[in-house]
Amino acid sequence: MLYPARRIVTGHDKDGRSIVLSDGIATNTVSSPLSPNRGLTNFWRTEETPASNVGDADPMAGPAQGLLPPKSGSVFRFFQIAPEKEEAHMTPAEREARMRAAFALMGASANRIDTHRHSSMHKTETVDYIILLKGEVSLVLDEGEVAMKPFDVVVQRGTNHGWVNYGNEPALLVAVLIDAVPAQR
Repeated sequence: MLYPARRIVTGHDKDGRSIVLSDGIATNTVSSPLSPNRGLTNFWRTEETPASNVGDADPMAGPAQGLLPPKSGSVFRFFQIAPEKEEAHMTPAEREARMRAAFALMGASANRIDTHRHSSMHKTETVDYIILLKGEVSLVLDEGEVAMKPFDVVVQRGTNHGWVNYGNEPALLVAVLIDAVPAQR
């Protein structure tokens, strides 16, 4: 089950004084089709940089948002990675099919460039600020793997990467994804 994150959104009253516009469990979520412990909870997104604080519209109202931020925009989210042992009974082909379905659900099928190291591998044209909040997870790259503990930080700069949880509980991470110009390699 995805972590039930509380989201508090502030704004201004008619006199320009600060107020709470909403306070409750975030509902803009995308769960993996085969694992209730893997998915995204989106808190906010911006459509441009600099971002606008005009109005009280909630950009997370409506259907669940996918993996990527809008062009020139950003997205702020939690994401959760299930322990690998939850999938130990699956064949490599079944794991690949599960991840293919999960990325399709997020509108990110085209971001799965090279998955030979792990079925979660993907590449986005973003710069991502990521912090592991709880659990343990490893960042998998084309060359190497980095084990993380809570409060470790990753600045992910448009590289092919994936996430593997060798632990016993779901890993919870927070991320801000910002649209970026891709590296020319």
